[in-house]
Amino acid sequence: MKSTQYSEKTLDHFRNPRNVGTLEGDNIAMGRVGNPVCGDLMEIYIQINKETDVIEDIKFKTFGCGSAVATSSMITEIAKGKTIDEALEITRKDVADELDGLPPVKMHCSNLAADALHEAIKNYREGKTADDVDSDPDIKYTLCNINNIPGTNEFLNKGVYLKDINKDELRDKRILVLENGEDSAKLALELEDISGRVILMTMGKQPRIQDELKSELKQSHVKILKQSELMEVLGTNSVEKVKIHDLDEDEEYELFVDAVIII
Repeated sequence: MKSTQYSEKTLDHFRNPRNVGTLEGDNIAMGRVGNPVCGDLMEIYIQINKETDVIEDIKFKTFGCGSAVATSSMITEIAKGKTIDEALEITRKDVADELDGLPPVKMHCSNLAADALHEAIKNYREGKTADDVDSDPDIKYTLCNINNIPGTNEFLNKGVYLKDINKDELRDKRILVLENGEDSAKLALELEDISGRVILMTMGKQPRIQDELKSELKQSHVKILKQSELMEVLGTNSVEKVKIHDLDEDEEYELFVDAVIII
């Protein structure tokens, strides 16, 4: 298997995720982990039988790439029916192995599902509810090193932009914006004023934004690149092209761009 290629099982869990949703009621806990650089955010909800300590039900919500969704889906299948002590023994490697492997670049960046499960169990034992987690200002996210996407660090501010974007520098450039919620979609629309070649790339079948904003995008000249994942940024002295993984066809190709925006 290529280092950037997903297994068939991983693609199946991405396209048909199991146990999506949230849980409410008694004996419910939630664990949240994520990396703000790449944008992955995972929430695992567990319902525990107080007498047996068995995980009777488990759900997840994930905002992230294909491997983030797949690992979250897989962890729910592995953990359901186990005691919380048994579930604490599940590792990132266990999840990757159950998916028949993950690309090395994704092992530390997006394979956070076991961490989210462990966080949920920790919160359960501490008596924290999902509402407590949402309101706790001390919740920390697991940072993902930007080097997990090859080329992003090398071309930072030389075609790769994370913040403090100077729009004048992007005038008439070929611009790729990674969809990461409504702010990225709004930025893509704003950039249309300075360039007629703006692409908004999303890993889902549709951008994860409100319907009103989707309607604005449809009426714009911004191109939507769906079910696609950034794998590498390439160039000499500045960004010249990117390598993209088509999640639907499980194929890779190169796209010529001058700027990549990740916010």
